[in-house]
Amino acid sequence: METAFVSLIAYGVYTLTSGLTLTIMLAMHDGAKTLSPAQIQAYGAPYIVASPLTIAVLWVAIRMAGRDFAEYLALNWPSSSELLRALAIAALLLLAESLAVSLVGTDVTLADPYVSAKQAGRLLIFLIGGCIAAPVMEEFVVRGFMFRGWSQSFLGPVGSIVVTSVLWAMIHTQYDWFGRFWIFVTGLALGHFRWRSNSTWLTVMVHSAINIFISFATGLQF
Repeated sequence: METAFVSLIAYGVYTLTSGLTLTIMLAMHDGAKTLSPAQIQAYGAPYIVASPLTIAVLWVAIRMAGRDFAEYLALNWPSSSELLRALAIAALLLLAESLAVSLVGTDVTLADPYVSAKQAGRLLIFLIGGCIAAPVMEEFVVRGFMFRGWSQSFLGPVGSIVVTSVLWAMIHTQYDWFGRFWIFVTGLALGHFRWRSNSTWLTVMVHSAINIFISFATGLQF
């Protein structure tokens, strides 16, 4: 319950801070009515501003519990073999997702916000927000804090991986159910990496690499 409570506070801080940042930015562009949903998502600044404050909530909670921040979140550097193995599995997942997308005919990429960010001249900020700030924040919260707390409860490591993957998929409201399913599958893989390697930095690297690859592949198309 304590893990859930702190996670809700962290998510609330993230939502409030990113929303306030976005509101200020939209006010500079005559409000949200002049922007499409893709253009709104293309703003990477809210991720950059909100991520440090969200992580700060975790730091305060962990320090109040008398625990070491880096130790509690398993901020250990992975070995080269662990990183290569995780990247290989992630590549297979991306291949499977691409095949599934071609069969189903849906689109779960970042094509629209990528194009909007590029057209607005904010591609660099979009990439920093989506490929660095967001992966660090999400992995610290989900695979770092949530997994650590819930894996030591009745859920155990496997149950914690499943629950955190479901929650992680559900908060990605910009995607349809097909897209959320693949986010859930990716979450299972990231949770496995976190459990076996005892390294949240490993999941950050893989998460960031996935987003970079998707952005690069999108850039080749547009």
